[in-house]
Amino acid sequence: MATWNSRGLRGSTLEELINATNEVYREKKLALVQKIPTPITPLNFDSETRLITKAYFEKDSTVDYIGVVQGIPVCFDAKECAKDTFPLQNIHSHQFKFMEEFEAQNGISFIIIYFAERNDFYYMRFKELKKYVDRSLSGHPKNFKYLELDDEYFLKSEGGAIVHYLKGLERDLEERDKEE
Repeated sequence: MATWNSRGLRGSTLEELINATNEVYREKKLALVQKIPTPITPLNFDSETRLITKAYFEKDSTVDYIGVVQGIPVCFDAKECAKDTFPLQNIHSHQFKFMEEFEAQNGISFIIIYFAERNDFYYMRFKELKKYVDRSLSGHPKNFKYLELDDEYFLKSEGGAIVHYLKGLERDLEERDKEE
């Protein structure tokens, strides 16, 4: 049984930035994207501070966010990376499977990766993630490096959106149109 403790807050800064971005998108009527809470059962609860100090995950979660952008269904996960090498083990098999199934239903799946050391945000298309996963399954490293990434998918803050992933989505859709 997996349990939650202080490590469960990793990535919370990135999620706060994405949540703020999602609020900007909602206010501007560009998108409606929501954070999906991870279902937990508290084991230890400090009634004085009203904080859960220990809990277990009820089931595997899917992805961090799901919603719709101008009629296009999207789902994505947010990941932080301290160094220039991203370990694929950070993408759990149930998350990968959910994104794959979402894509099969004509939705758009992606990952937003925050490279903390460089203060860079990256929009990773599901197709690109699958390439790295497939590569690892054929005996290659179970990671990818910052320098392997496509410069066109690094995200810049714009129009009040700190993590302006709609720019990445726009490029993703353009690439999909070219591939058809």
